[in-house]
Amino acid sequence: MPIGPLHPTPGAAGALRPASAARITGGFWAARRRTNAEVSLPQGPGRLEAAGNLANLRAAADGTDTFTGDFPFQDSDVHKWLEAASWQLAETPELGDDVDKLTELLAAAQGADGYLQTYYQVAHPDRRWRELGWGHELYCAGHLIQAAVAHHRTTGRTELLGVAERFASHVDATFGPGKKIDGVCGHPGIETALVELYRETGERRWLDLASYFVDRRGHGLLDADVNLHLGKAYWQDHTPVRETTAVTGHAVRQLYLLAGVTDLAAETGDTQLRSLLERLWDGMVAGKTYLTGGLGARHEGESFGDPFELPPDRAYAETCAAIASVHWSWRMALLTGEAKYSDLVERTLFNGFLSGVGLDGETWLYVNPLQVREDYDGAHADDQSARRTPWFRCACCPPNVMRLLTSLPHYMTSGDGEGLQVHQYASGTYTAGGGTLRVETGYPWDGRVVVTVEAVPDEPWALSLRVPSWCTDVAVEASWGEELSATVAGGSVGSGGSAGSGGWWRVRRRWAVGDAVTLRLGMAPRLTRPDPRVDAVRGCVAVELGPLVYCLEGVDQRAGVRIDDLVLSVDAPLTATHHADLLGGVTVVTAGGRRRSDGVCVPLTAVPYHVWANRGAGPMRVWLPHV
Repeated sequence: MPIGPLHPTPGAAGALRPASAARITGGFWAARRRTNAEVSLPQGPGRLEAAGNLANLRAAADGTDTFTGDFPFQDSDVHKWLEAASWQLAETPELGDDVDKLTELLAAAQGADGYLQTYYQVAHPDRRWRELGWGHELYCAGHLIQAAVAHHRTTGRTELLGVAERFASHVDATFGPGKKIDGVCGHPGIETALVELYRETGERRWLDLASYFVDRRGHGLLDADVNLHLGKAYWQDHTPVRETTAVTGHAVRQLYLLAGVTDLAAETGDTQLRSLLERLWDGMVAGKTYLTGGLGARHEGESFGDPFELPPDRAYAETCAAIASVHWSWRMALLTGEAKYSDLVERTLFNGFLSGVGLDGETWLYVNPLQVREDYDGAHADDQSARRTPWFRCACCPPNVMRLLTSLPHYMTSGDGEGLQVHQYASGTYTAGGGTLRVETGYPWDGRVVVTVEAVPDEPWALSLRVPSWCTDVAVEASWGEELSATVAGGSVGSGGSAGSGGWWRVRRRWAVGDAVTLRLGMAPRLTRPDPRVDAVRGCVAVELGPLVYCLEGVDQRAGVRIDDLVLSVDAPLTATHHADLLGGVTVVTAGGRRRSDGVCVPLTAVPYHVWANRGAGPMRVWLPHV
């Protein structure tokens, strides 16, 4: 697979560099990516046609005035699908026809001045650039740019890149000191895109424009649009970025913004921004992150909420917020070299992100609660129901899932001047830091990871393997017979109360092709207790195994047993058994429990959280009362 979504310039200040080539070839993530490639992605154009997104582009191209849909940002769904399909072209060239057709349609819809957003071209041309809080014009431009960068890196072609550069040039001519508009977008996203466009083209003006948007946020430029009950913090416009003390407001907007700030810090070497980002990330993990890696405690404003305000049943935990969290944490891992950021990436990928797409690849969750009650009625919730649905009226999440899955190989490894670092464990081949590795593993069901050298410099070279913070039992074996210490350096902050040393296991030596290291991570099921400051789950425990959070679903319990009536016996053993014929092949954890109503002992059966709601509607619970 070609260079991925991040490609820092040679002068960037980051400690690590993404892999220059990466391919997932088997195992857990290969199966999920296969479903994405064979089911989800091919359905994209049809879904976008049915929802009116493509009709809007044709209307803009034809000069008609009929706009279809409820939201001004519907073009972004097209752009995200295009990005996903562009990354997938490296493995599935058959998608090329649809990519070409949509690229031609975007070029036809684009205005002579480079402007491209159908809502304002078709329905409200008099409001262009006048509704920055809600209009999402710059947000849509950002997703277009990211799609164009993906297409250029995968194919080397410039048609889509040309469309994006023309829109970016229009933005650059419109926004900035002494220009027509001094303003920012209500929904960040263009910041990361502009930095990546700078990296792709070498044009400094894109980096300068990203810096402008970051530094102007928080200066009251959205006042005309934010005079609502949500308040300025919803838009992260309540304080300048460099004076921010905590993540707040709309979770996706906040995380997209911070991903862009991280890119900017890497390219400019701004140590003040780096320190700020480290503080904000630590605060988010300490008090605003769910056990699943989910983010967003409130439906109102799709927002973070207060520290330790993490209700399981009212969790919003939008799928897009999980994706944005992965984007930000991965950038922080590359910027700092610290393993704790990849710990959160792992937790989020396997839990809060993956729950957002069904095993069938065509049903989705917009929100990802940690509890659904027996008599749950989601009829009022619209897109925010805890029920899987084929598509959404606000369809931001499905194509966002698609683009992360197609680019996922590039979140696995990194390199530096010393060697290669393995952040996530997936069978495949990876090139970084001057070497190439083959990884073979049954992770997350099996903690055995075999790493074999396929190409290596003829000089001392370092291999670093991340030891997750949840792991307390680590062993390392070498093919050349030397006894290797399992000492881990670089402590890491765990998420959700996980207890482990965490960090990097590292060995530097002269390697030969064929040398192999086997990492063994203990995978016994365990109970996790919440921070006592989380009032909603005080007195509860959760079941985890490796990187996976588990839940009870009603369908797995004895007939007549209600999940809301169950308590877990903490003294009873936890037993893990793999079921190859259940939910695509999962490890099930059984535990002892009781019915609260009569004290009768009953067995409890838990499945991985990421597979819940794949067998119809029903109750579910992650945090369990205990005795």
